[in-house]
Amino acid sequence: MSQENLTHFNEQGRAHMVDVSDKSETKRMAVVKSEIRMKPETLRRIQEGSIGKGDVLAVAQVAGIMAAKKTADLIPMCHPLPLTGIDITFEAADEGILSFRVKVKTTGVTGVEMEALTAAQVVGLTIYDMCKAIDKDMVLGPTYLEQKQGGKSGDYERKTL
Repeated sequence: MSQENLTHFNEQGRAHMVDVSDKSETKRMAVVKSEIRMKPETLRRIQEGSIGKGDVLAVAQVAGIMAAKKTADLIPMCHPLPLTGIDITFEAADEGILSFRVKVKTTGVTGVEMEALTAAQVVGLTIYDMCKAIDKDMVLGPTYLEQKQGGKSGDYERKTL
């Protein structure tokens, strides 16, 4: 792919923040799915609430919400966005696998994929941080965009991983 197809490069081939001032506001939404694999005993203790540091899922949920709101502070070319909704749900997918989905919404001129991806990564990192004393073998991922709505490129739904 040539640099002319990448919007984060200026005519000199140097990075810049894309000018979105002439774009129309539309409703935007992104859903990201991720998971963390752990020992079945670790997952059982998370579900029982017997991790010594507190309610792992509640802390991870708040951390993910905070991360989505701070994405522009972490990713250099992201625009700060007024997020209108963030929802994080958890599901014990299999023995030792905790999956989670992050849904982020806004009405704006650019999408929220990066906010949802950032939130998902921080959710996984927070779970790891809270459980690492009993399970250092945890594995984060895969993390991927599952669905997006709105914007110039239109809607997207992942078919398979």
